[in-house]
Amino acid sequence: MFFIESERLRLIPLTHEQLQLIQADRQTMELSLGLNPSAMLIDPLYKHEIDDAMINFWLPKTLEHAEQYLWYTSWEIILKSTNTIIGGMGFGGEPNEKGEVETGYMIDGNHHNKGYATEALKSIIQWVFGHEKVQAITVRTYADNLPSRKMMDKCGFALVDDTDRLLTYRLKRPTS
Repeated sequence: MFFIESERLRLIPLTHEQLQLIQADRQTMELSLGLNPSAMLIDPLYKHEIDDAMINFWLPKTLEHAEQYLWYTSWEIILKSTNTIIGGMGFGGEPNEKGEVETGYMIDGNHHNKGYATEALKSIIQWVFGHEKVQAITVRTYADNLPSRKMMDKCGFALVDDTDRLLTYRLKRPTS
């Protein structure tokens, strides 16, 4: 099983079969990965986005792009100290013609303000820029989501667009 790790976290990209399991019963999927069952507190807005992504993006795209599923799935964020899922990340697909990828994330409300989202994002940035084709990473967040905006600053992202209070941040590939 492929995963990436940081000091406190392990990020596991779910296969199509694991997504099917999570859709049927999250606890069954967690146990199949040898994880302790989670009891995540998820904001209803993000719950809706996750449900929509599952049905309209992750499941169909991981089936269609089985070899490149890492770009089309949910990456579960596991807190190593408790062996439980505390959030998720994902991409909007493979790099586009400009070499850009978009990522998004969600952290369990029980684990906010502990630096886990920043740590996970820094790990995914390192992994993404390990792919030569990727020239930039974008993230969209709402203008009133101050913790997310602060995290963009910490991770070196620059604000590039503000459309109807939806902010777009971009991080360019570091030059060597």
